Amino acid sequence: MTTAPVKDLYPTRGTTEVAVPRQDPVVWGAPDTPGPIATADLQSFERDGFLAIEELITPSEVEVYKRELDRLVTDPAIRADERSIVEPQSKEIRSVFEVHRISEVFAKLVRDPRVVGRARQILGSDVYVHQSRINVKPGFGASGFYWHSDFETWHAEDGLPNMRTVSVSIALTENHDTNGGLMIMPGSHRTFLGCAGATPKDNYKKSLQMQDAGTPSDEALTSLASEHGIRLFTGRAGSATWFDCNCMHGSGDNITPFPRSNVFIVFNSVENTAVEPFAAPIRRPEFIGARDFTPVK
Repeated sequence: MTTAPVKDLYPTRGTTEVAVPRQDPVVWGAPDTPGPIATADLQSFERDGFLAIEELITPSEVEVYKRELDRLVTDPAIRADERSIVEPQSKEIRSVFEVHRISEVFAKLVRDPRVVGRARQILGSDVYVHQSRINVKPGFGASGFYWHSDFETWHAEDGLPNMRTVSVSIALTENHDTNGGLMIMPGSHRTFLGCAGATPKDNYKKSLQMQDAGTPSDEALTSLASEHGIRLFTGRAGSATWFDCNCMHGSGDNITPFPRSNVFIVFNSVENTAVEPFAAPIRRPEFIGARDFTPVK
């Protein structure tokens, strides 16, 4: 018995760039679903596509996670692992993927009710980790991440069918307005931008250092920014930003002396598990797009 193909609601990587309205809810859980997010904050998340929290983890917890980040990025075995991505110029570690499997310290963070509880509340179901990583932006030249929608990539290259995925970026250093912080276009999550251009084989090897395939045009970005504006997130270590998978977002280079490091966790609904890629010749490796759909408990 063959399984019917999943309908592609969000075509992308074709000959032309196409904008289509979002076909999915933003908040999948019922308004009265119990959880750590207040009703007003859920409504704000639905409207804007993001929710900023001043203190998700305490200062003492920040120190624990920061020490673990420092341990990982200075470990020669981790550097040699394919899950580590290095800066094109400096050759310093930029990201380490699948940290919840590499490190029990970060595995505990994923299971923390303050973290996974919010993901379940937004997505209205049990969740699994589609992707986890630590991002390291040391001072004096660490490069940024160009404007993109995560869902465009996860749909095209990982095979996530629907927009039922949420990310959290937890700051482990202070986010100033000058050290390459996260920028989001509020409300942009309601429009899917299908990008132009085919996906090269093994595109992830290049895109994790510098985005190319799946990059919106200047004209599309100008239109979105003109309509929605741009919000820059600042905050102390321990603050966090939750954001919808289809938010248009990016970050600039860090040319200040002040480092910016964070842990980034992507939760996907167990009712939205990955199928074959919608616009790529092969799947990305499992450390980037998980194929283990075991719920977080």
